[in-house]
Amino acid sequence: MIAAVLFLSLVLLLFISVPIGICLGLATMTVMLFVEGAPPLVLLARSVVTGADSFPLIAVPLFVLAGDLMQSGGMSRRLVAFANALIGHIRAGLAYVNVLACLFFAAISGSSPATVAAIGSNMIPEMEKVGYSRRFSGALTASSGMIGVMIPPSIPFIIYGVTAEVSIGKLFLAGVVPGLLFALMFMFVARLLLRKETAALGSTKTFSSASVASTFHSSFWALLVPLIILGGIYSGIFTPTEAGAVAVVYAAIVGLFVYKDIRLSDLPGILAQSALTSGTILILVIMAAAFGRLATLAQIPAQLAAGITGLSDNPILILLLINLLLLVIGMFMETISSIIIMTPILLPVAVAIGVDPLVFGVILTVNLAIGFCTPPLGVNLFVASGISGISIERLSAAILPFFAGMLALLMLVTYVPALSLALPSLW
Repeated sequence: MIAAVLFLSLVLLLFISVPIGICLGLATMTVMLFVEGAPPLVLLARSVVTGADSFPLIAVPLFVLAGDLMQSGGMSRRLVAFANALIGHIRAGLAYVNVLACLFFAAISGSSPATVAAIGSNMIPEMEKVGYSRRFSGALTASSGMIGVMIPPSIPFIIYGVTAEVSIGKLFLAGVVPGLLFALMFMFVARLLLRKETAALGSTKTFSSASVASTFHSSFWALLVPLIILGGIYSGIFTPTEAGAVAVVYAAIVGLFVYKDIRLSDLPGILAQSALTSGTILILVIMAAAFGRLATLAQIPAQLAAGITGLSDNPILILLLINLLLLVIGMFMETISSIIIMTPILLPVAVAIGVDPLVFGVILTVNLAIGFCTPPLGVNLFVASGISGISIERLSAAILPFFAGMLALLMLVTYVPALSLALPSLW
């Protein structure tokens, strides 16, 4: 009875467009008020306080603010220039530059839509000037932007680490190899799609070591960000949460006094935008703590786990079913809320069949990252559509070859755990 009322209330509230953080809280409250045998309402208050009282969770607003400061501070423009000087002379070079720039910015922002917005606003117009279609450029940028949640520092990894009580530092390391593989795959698919595009293939620039040196010098302070953050974490100088604070201070100093692309008058707007984003995420996390605790008390995760394992005792098939479920969820639900809701439900199933929690974190994040590129939610599609002027329908069709590559690598990450565990095992 509790499970039925809980999920029916949640679906109904989502259907009438109530924000999902409020949905989670109201659905939990509805069960506690009206279902006989449900825990008392005081559990909601206790769970909210417990969910908010988390030191690692402080990293979320800090990295959100750091990403906004870096985006406003001109780092993305300088990273694009450096990537272009580095590999822009290769055939189809601008397509590779697009992916490489997304990779660089992903290691700064930790956000997929932010990566698409920052790199797409620079790359899509430049690619069109030299013969690339806006449709192709938009699809490539929307796809490559998903790397933003796989390369550390990744906000979804922080949320998963808090929810699953897994080391955030090891999660950051676990995402590196899969993130690099996705970048190489996007380059490979782009080259296949461009094999008959003479104008695009020939739109190369002459390699110049002086240009590489100049753009490297210009982007040096941006390139230092992942080294400072990850170097500090893995050398034990500071925790992932403290790394967020370091990133904020560093981004503010570079934007204000080194690059000078941020003025003091810009700071209130940047802070307000970051506060809005962070507030939305934190409300989700806090309300989901109460939702998850009620679901656990009602033995919903255990029942679902039993249902999935009852379909088959083959770990390969169970993982395939979990992937299919997560792909569908990623099409309709925002990534952070999906992680918060699904982690306590699916993690016990994964652990029961021998999947390492770190590997499951990567599997979960990759599945939901693919949701950034698939309608109807498809945040990356909407961002790329707004920049390129190409309709969602046409962009969705253009992204299909990249989507096929994403699915192939998802299967590889799922069934070859060594890809995710290679770096964490060294730490």
